[in-house]
Amino acid sequence: MTEATPATREGPSTPLDPDRPDVEPELLESFDASILEGAYRLRRSTPNLMSTGLMAGFDVGFGVLALLYVQDQTGSELLGGLAFTIGFFALHLGRSELFTENFLVPVTTVVTGAASVRDLLRLWVGTYLTNLLGGFAVAATLVTAYPELHDTVLTLAEKIEGRGLTTESFMLAVLAGAAITLMTWMIRNAATELGALVSVGAFGFLLGAMHLNHVVVISIKMFAAMVVGGTSFGVIDWLAFSSFVVVGNLVGGLGLVTVARLVQLGGPEIRGKRARHRRSPRRRRTTGSIAPTDILRDQA
Repeated sequence: MTEATPATREGPSTPLDPDRPDVEPELLESFDASILEGAYRLRRSTPNLMSTGLMAGFDVGFGVLALLYVQDQTGSELLGGLAFTIGFFALHLGRSELFTENFLVPVTTVVTGAASVRDLLRLWVGTYLTNLLGGFAVAATLVTAYPELHDTVLTLAEKIEGRGLTTESFMLAVLAGAAITLMTWMIRNAATELGALVSVGAFGFLLGAMHLNHVVVISIKMFAAMVVGGTSFGVIDWLAFSSFVVVGNLVGGLGLVTVARLVQLGGPEIRGKRARHRRSPRRRRTTGSIAPTDILRDQA
């Protein structure tokens, strides 16, 4: 979770914009910070992008390991969900990044014209594939290291796949995408690091305890079960189901949360940013993107 320093909420740090009296100054500040943060993410080098996504897969994989172990020992899904938050705390403190964390901040950068759709697709594909790679590595290791967890692994994975390509599965994916994007928003606007950690723990718990269909989490569980063997599904089934879940995550993260936040800011603000970035003399002709340092100059 490579988030910028949380915004301070101890009173208005900037006066009301006379042109936008309907929008809180703090919201406008957060908007500018999101554009800048998104530009940094979208302009990462390929090795940086890949390593950040890979570490996120490791982090979530350890969260799944904690969930499996605690649920196996206690029989409690609630305690298992609580244990799963270990992975999300690791994500936040280690500044790694899940695919679904890139539905709000980088999209804001692209919508305001400071980066291109191609940049966004590169970020999404890179983090998604490396999230899976890191998660699969942990899954293969955990089922070898803890054979006593095999029954729990199989039970959870069969429950996930058993829902099939149904409305229930899709809505669980929508909720997962919305939850992660809401968490991203709350982290960005938390007044303190403690507030950010509370947000991380709360949404990590929801994802783990309620078994929402987050594509990386369900993929780790299903892959672990396939390594154990004896499943009723195979790689093709996982590919179909995970693709279905990705669509639901996108609908929840982009459709329910990101669009609502952009509407909250209002069309005039977004159009103003687009016009300013379009006129920027520092805009790269080849990609249509603007360097973060140049965005800071444009915002000044």
